[in-house]
Formats: sequence, C-alpha cells, structure tokens
Amino acid sequence: MKKLLVLFILILSFVFSGLRANADNIKFVQITDVHLTADSEFSQKVLKSAIEDINKTPGISFVVFTGDNINKPSEENLRAFLKIANKLKVPYYIALGNDDVYKSKHLSKTRYYEIVRSENPFNFQKSGNYKFSKGGFIFLTVDGAKEVIPGTIGYYKEDTLKWVDKMLAKNKKKSVVIFQHFPVEYPTGSESKLKTHRTYKVEDYQAILEKHHNVLAVLSGHFHINNETMKDGVYHISSPSLIALPYSYKIIDIVTTKEFSPIIYTQLKEFELIEN
Repeated sequence: MKKLLVLFILILSFVFSGLRANADNIKFVQITDVHLTADSEFSQKVLKSAIEDINKTPGISFVVFTGDNINKPSEENLRAFLKIANKLKVPYYIALGNDDVYKSKHLSKTRYYEIVRSENPFNFQKSGNYKFSKGGFIFLTVDGAKEVIPGTIGYYKEDTLKWVDKMLAKNKKKSVVIFQHFPVEYPTGSESKLKTHRTYKVEDYQAILEKHHNVLAVLSGHFHINNETMKDGVYHISSPSLIALPYSYKIIDIVTTKEFSPIIYTQLKEFELIEN
C-alpha cells in the first residue's frame, strides 16, 4: 500500500510540473525608479540611453517599469516620461510608486492611466492592478501606492490583496510573476530605511503568497538596492534605481524544461549614456 501511495505522489508531481512546464521561455526587462523630470535633461538622457540599449538587445518580449517612474506627480512629468518610453520597440507595462500619483495635485491613479492610454493607444491599463499573459505565463501588476496622502510606506489595500488572492487561485495551474513597487520581502541592506520605506501590514500579503504555490517571482524597486532572495519557493527580486551609478536595468530570463518547474535567471545590465 505504501509503495502505491509513493507512486501516486510521484505521478501527481510529474503531472503538476508538466502543467507548469507548458510555458515557453521568455525574456523581459525590469526598469525601476526612473525618477524622470520634464525639466531635467539628465534624467531624460538616462532613460533614453537605457531604451536605446534595450532596443539593441535581441529576444526581449516586453519591459516593465516598477514604480517611481517620475520624480514628482505632475502631468508634465508623466507625459515627458511616456514620450521617451514610447520609443521602445516592444510593449511596456507600468506599476505605480509613491512618487507617481497625488490626487490633490490633479494626478490621481485614474488620471495617470488615462494619460498613459492617451500617449500610447496600444496600452490597455486602466488601474494599478491588472493581469496580462505572455508565453504561457501570467503576469500581475499590483498597486501599493497611496494617492490621497502619498508617502514612502507601501500600502496594499484589502481589495488589492483580495484581487491578488483571486488571480492566483484562478490561475493555479499557471506560473505567475508579480510586478510591484513596494517589496514584501525586504532586500538585504535595507534595514536602515525600514522605518520610512516599509510595507504596511506586509504579513497580510505574505500570507497570500504562502497560501498559493504558483508564484515564481515578485519583482520590486523602492529601496534602490540590487538584491535577490528565495523564500518558500518564491524568488524576490529587488532592483536599483535607473538613475543611480552604475546606470543599469535588469534582464530576466525564465527558462522552462520539460517535466520541471521554470527557472529564473537575472542579469543586471549596465549601459553607457548616449552622447547628444
């Protein structure tokens, strides 16, 4: 009887891994904490240089900006950011950071994405929480920014966490990657900033990740730190600010092998500033 039980468990594990391995290999780019300003030639030059470098890199499926895309919440800054981002030769997706929105300054989350769609009609985003799929993988962009009283402390609202829980349950046979600004596992070296940059009630989010078993990775920014750690089978990837030396963005490769779960490889790609 014990032998039959062991055989049954092995069969289940191969079936499960086979479902996870139906996805294709995929390569994408994470850019975070651009902090672009319309009147800063330097910040615009850094983003232009990064995009020129990405456009020369073969095999990139898409780019995701994981928050603090602009330095201060204003339509002028956002439109300047989008004007440059639109030069990408691949689709791009946007997560919100603490410096992106401020309702009292006439840049609410709704208005933010209205401008995104007006500047790029191919962009479907209408809110900070949305799902897209590519290569057999599910990608979630999760909103932890505050628009009424902005601050450096992340806050994933209850309805946002319910949405994440629902998406993970609905796609339990798919491998999921999450993009957001505020991490749920703090990067090594962030200890001195935790008082001001922590995530409010982070344990509520962590409980959702522990509940499900289909999350491959969570990619974030916010701390401007390059760090990667594994917890309970989830790869937590933190990346440095685009405008910090050395100028860099992150390339993520997800490689699938028959009968095995996908494996993630990352590369911090440095680039040179283009000459005017």
